Amino acid sequence: MSTNAPRRPRVEKGKRTFHIVASRFNAPYVQGLVDHATEELHELVPGAAISIQRVPGSFEIPVVVRELARKKKADAIIACGVIMRGETNHAKNLSRSVTDALQRIAVDYGVPVINVVLSFDSESQARERCLENTINRGTEAARAAMEIAGAMSKLRK
Repeated sequence: MSTNAPRRPRVEKGKRTFHIVASRFNAPYVQGLVDHATEELHELVPGAAISIQRVPGSFEIPVVVRELARKKKADAIIACGVIMRGETNHAKNLSRSVTDALQRIAVDYGVPVINVVLSFDSESQARERCLENTINRGTEAARAAMEIAGAMSKLRK
């Protein structure tokens, strides 16, 4: 995993709509992602409308993302979940399934989906990337959402 965060885009004065779909499983880490993402979105787009939808686990994220994408009212959707690897292949299979579904939804509906459903080998990795500020993936997701929303807006004009 890279430790270099993308540079912060310029603050935008326009109106944007972002949805965050967040798992309740591994709640402290997911909440860290959500908190950092919403904070950064509010900094980057002070007038942004941000909604948060909660789902039981990472496996349930794509179906809610699909419903939001189908409505075509979001500039971008951020999917947040944390999967901890164990002794079986379950985490790997879950991670791949969610990633594939999110990509398919983005392409099929033409709505940017930022995938922050993360797999970790340890609690320390999760803490570093979800709760701390140096390489927080929630902050990075907000920056990516902002950038792709701007790019899509230009393409659609």
